[in-house]
Amino acid sequence: MVMSDWLGWVATATVVFSYFSRKPTTLRRIQGLGACLWLAYGVLIHSNPVIVANIFVVVAAFGTSLRTPAAEPPKG
Repeated sequence: MVMSDWLGWVATATVVFSYFSRKPTTLRRIQGLGACLWLAYGVLIHSNPVIVANIFVVVAAFGTSLRTPAAEPPKG
């Protein structure tokens, strides 16, 4: 198995693992890591659609994981 195949499998496992996270922030950060791995995979296989799509996912995942959560409305 070539290096790019291994990277693709690790990226897949990382994204699947993210769905077991209980906190939305942690889920987004793990998905951001998975997207970084997919981005590297896209570079290795010279696939512009994979590269561009995962640039957007990295920015969205890490960007939304860093924002301050909105306050919950008062109950009652």
